[in-house]
Amino acid sequence: MNNAPFRIALALLPLAFGAVAADAAAPAPAASPIIALPLQPIVPAAQRTCTMKTASGLGYSVLKAAEGPKAGSTDYVLVDYIGYLATTGAVFDQNQRSPLSVENVIPGFSEGLQLMPRGSVWRFCIPAAMGYGAQASGPIPANSDLVFQVELLDSKTVAEVAAMQKQQAPDAAPKP
Repeated sequence: MNNAPFRIALALLPLAFGAVAADAAAPAPAASPIIALPLQPIVPAAQRTCTMKTASGLGYSVLKAAEGPKAGSTDYVLVDYIGYLATTGAVFDQNQRSPLSVENVIPGFSEGLQLMPRGSVWRFCIPAAMGYGAQASGPIPANSDLVFQVELLDSKTVAEVAAMQKQQAPDAAPKP
């Protein structure tokens, strides 16, 4: 499969969404002048549970409601997110203004994105079978239930992204 068009589309997504560099996080109080890397925050147990569940088994909680449009399965989204393990609360990933293809993330994350209205903040409780299953992935052990806090900032259809790419592409023919 040729992934070049997909890579190009993802590379242009920050432009399509008007992304700007995320501000640096506010500094934490220092016990030592040197901060150990990588930062490995732990999310409290109360923020590792969900109040509702879909028929597929995806858990979710609406943390901030919104009335915006919802992303489709082939859309691209711009999100702020933090991902952590359900059992320990150990953060394994976080990002701001991250462009993602809804169909190219783990199944539980994809399903959750399609439920969210633009502008909302939700918590997803993703069972291992809807995440990475029996396969470990980086800091995520095999058979891990995952939790994500996600803010859906924006979404674009494939056609909208293609139109923006076409508009941003330099003209192929030289001008006299």
